[in-house]
Amino acid sequence: MKKIILSTLILTALYSCKKEGHKMEDTAVADSVSVTDNTASATGTYTSKELSPENLGKYLAQKNDTLYVTNFFATWCGPCMREIPHFKNKMEELKNKPVKFTFINLDDKSEWNTSVKKFAQENNLGANIILLDGQKLDANFFTNNFQQWDGGSIPFTYLRKGEKTDEYLGMMTEELLNSKVDALLK
Repeated sequence: MKKIILSTLILTALYSCKKEGHKMEDTAVADSVSVTDNTASATGTYTSKELSPENLGKYLAQKNDTLYVTNFFATWCGPCMREIPHFKNKMEELKNKPVKFTFINLDDKSEWNTSVKKFAQENNLGANIILLDGQKLDANFFTNNFQQWDGGSIPFTYLRKGEKTDEYLGMMTEELLNSKVDALLK
């Protein structure tokens, strides 16, 4: 019963944001799904992976010389959409550096083939998006992976390089993103 109530609270919190409508190493082949375009189009197909909370936790815990910048977002979240261009600019600036940008999508599963697909194609981010079914999240996911974030709102950005981490809840300005990334790259 507690799990049901907690899951409902988490989903409610994620949807409280007013609707405004990377591919990673194959650590969880059984968890992945492809979202493909069933119609011929100029933009072709895109493939994003779905990960379980457990496998996403393993991804977030990687400790090596790569800087992992992980942004939790939804296409219906206005602040999330306003900060995406900042991430894209930083991705372009650091494309030959040991930095990996990943966008964890928290849209409802029913939106994966529509809103999320359109967003991925328009922003050329399909390879950087991981799909996460919010109904599979529980309080343990948040307490096991983050110091600050309880899943109550988005956007949320988690940065890790080796043992160093940084968390930011809310919309990032370009200046703030640059300073956080630059600090961890030193």
